[in-house]
Amino acid sequence: MKKVFATLTVLAMLTFGSAAVMAQEAAAPAEAAAVENVDEAAPAAEAVVADEAPAAEEGGLVALHKTLKTKFIEGGAGFMALTLVTLVFGLALCIERIIYLSLSKTNTKALLANVEAALKQGGIEKALEVCRNTRGPVASIFYQGLSRYDEGIDVVEKTVASYGGVQLGLLEKNLSWITLFISIAPSLGFLGTIIGMIAAFDKIQQVGDISATVVAGGIKVALLTTLLGLVIAVVLQLFYNYILSLVEGLVNEMEDSSISLLDIIVEYDAAQKKK
Repeated sequence: MKKVFATLTVLAMLTFGSAAVMAQEAAAPAEAAAVENVDEAAPAAEAVVADEAPAAEEGGLVALHKTLKTKFIEGGAGFMALTLVTLVFGLALCIERIIYLSLSKTNTKALLANVEAALKQGGIEKALEVCRNTRGPVASIFYQGLSRYDEGIDVVEKTVASYGGVQLGLLEKNLSWITLFISIAPSLGFLGTIIGMIAAFDKIQQVGDISATVVAGGIKVALLTTLLGLVIAVVLQLFYNYILSLVEGLVNEMEDSSISLLDIIVEYDAAQKKK
């Protein structure tokens, strides 16, 4: 009996072992196929996500454009357009000033060195030629001062100071118009607020009852026009302050370089008198 039981146990173990091995061998291709399917699905999913990302971004831009357009019309297209005119003209002046001031920058150290070298080599005429070939307000001030050298150092100093004021006026040109548009934009917005509130009260008077639906339209116009005016004023104010910083930097360069020029002229004059 023990031999029979042992024999049956060995046969059972062999049978279950063979079944397990066959099951593993059958499962292996299935797992490999599943892995291949996952690997094939991954690029497809990434492609779908890549396609959906620009579509979502484009859809967001389209939705934003539609929202802005709707709010623009709700605020009163005519009045909102009038407020936008201040932004257009204000930005045009700001861009013009930024370009002008950027082109007005001069390497003052290099200019002073060139003027000093020209005075030593060829005198006043050579220095005037250097200033004539250099762009910017500093070179213009140098030119005016050097051109009056024959009239004395005092005249040169007064010429440099007075022409510096002229150049400062050119640097600050059109800034008053920018400040005007900064003031007009919120004023137009507040004017739209008043018009919207008047329209709301007119509807209340016509209907004879105060309700949200009656006054909502007028209040919406008031809020939208005020919002647009304030946004325009903030944008123009940022540009205006940046322009002021550029002007201040150029003015400091003009003042410092003018003092250095006078020192160079005094030194040159002393050298000429010794000769």
